[in-house]
Amino acid sequence: MTTTEQAQTEQAPQAPPAPIKAKQRLGDRVFSGTALGAGIVILVVLAAVATFLVIQSVPAFQLDTSDNHILNGESFWTYVWPLVFGTLWASFMALVIAAPISIGIALFISHYAPRRLASFLGYIIDLLAAVPSVVFGLWGGLVLAPLLQPIYAWLNENANWVPFFQGQVSSTGKTIMTAALVLAVMCIPIMTAICREVFLQTPKLHEEAALALGATRWEMVRMAVLPFARGGMVSAAMLALGRALGETMAVTMVLSPSAVVSFLVLTATNPTPIPANIALAFPEAHGTGVNTLVATGLILFIVTFAVNALARWIVARRAEFSGAN
Repeated sequence: MTTTEQAQTEQAPQAPPAPIKAKQRLGDRVFSGTALGAGIVILVVLAAVATFLVIQSVPAFQLDTSDNHILNGESFWTYVWPLVFGTLWASFMALVIAAPISIGIALFISHYAPRRLASFLGYIIDLLAAVPSVVFGLWGGLVLAPLLQPIYAWLNENANWVPFFQGQVSSTGKTIMTAALVLAVMCIPIMTAICREVFLQTPKLHEEAALALGATRWEMVRMAVLPFARGGMVSAAMLALGRALGETMAVTMVLSPSAVVSFLVLTATNPTPIPANIALAFPEAHGTGVNTLVATGLILFIVTFAVNALARWIVARRAEFSGAN
């Protein structure tokens, strides 16, 4: 072999070594199979629920509604529109009330409170999330509604220049405003917990840099913490909104329902959310009336799914900051 041939042989690329396959143990295979099975179960259950709702809702969309005791001759969309409005209106008011309170509590826990007090408040917030909704409903109907009724009368008398406070005030205090307040109390633990974790993920270097430049604590929060946590706060609000959209018992026990579209929040005539309407009408429903209630549940399923999908999309946009600290 000549020198040139030997040099070409030495410079020839060598084949990459065969990849070494790690030996899977029995525990690894069991764990991966269990995790895969759990994911498949979730998808199967979701598909089964959606299929059930679609199949059972078909009779409600028929043009002939003469034999439907729920629709009473009107179309399904005429029947469901006030319910959709009541669901969105009550949930929107609850979110408007809960969002600033939740953000304030989360900021106090993460950046202002002493460590022991912050730990105690975090425990209380997590405990509040475990309270059953029927307990909130009893509290709202028996305690909060009578307590707020004089306040509603004062608002109607002295602040009736606000369009929302006009009309005949409810004598019991069971209004859409009371239902929104109860929903807000139920949304606060969810939104507070998420906002607290997002605030704690703010890079310490950003906070220390703002303080080193002479910023006060509030200026540091406004310039470093809140801009970083904007996506997390929006996603927390959307998840809390999803909780408010699907709440049934608390609203049913507080609200005096009626199928109307009204922005008045202090009157006895209130829009009815879809979950409360299903809970009130289902015991006496029969025949195609059951299909009509299932169809309203399908509408609620679509709205709630869209809200949660939007929240997941917002969370995914902020995924690159997960290791900021």
